[in-house]
Amino acid sequence: MRKYLFGTGILTAITGGLTLLRGMREDAPFTWRTALGWLSWGITLALAIGAIVDVRRASRGEIIANDSPVHGREKKLLKRRVQR
Repeated sequence: MRKYLFGTGILTAITGGLTLLRGMREDAPFTWRTALGWLSWGITLALAIGAIVDVRRASRGEIIANDSPVHGREKKLLKRRVQR
């Protein structure tokens, strides 16, 4: 579980969210740029979580989508899991 939680995608999404929260503490008004920043953060977080789910499914031998970043490496991930 540790390798999923401390992956670069999740860490990047968390630090991006913290940066957006810090920007909200100031007295700046909520503008369309702020809304786009939050939307971008949400998309980044969703992609990072999706990648984690794909890696977990591939390492368990389940079928994953063709557009996944780990597609084609399922056997390698399964072999690593079986060796442990």
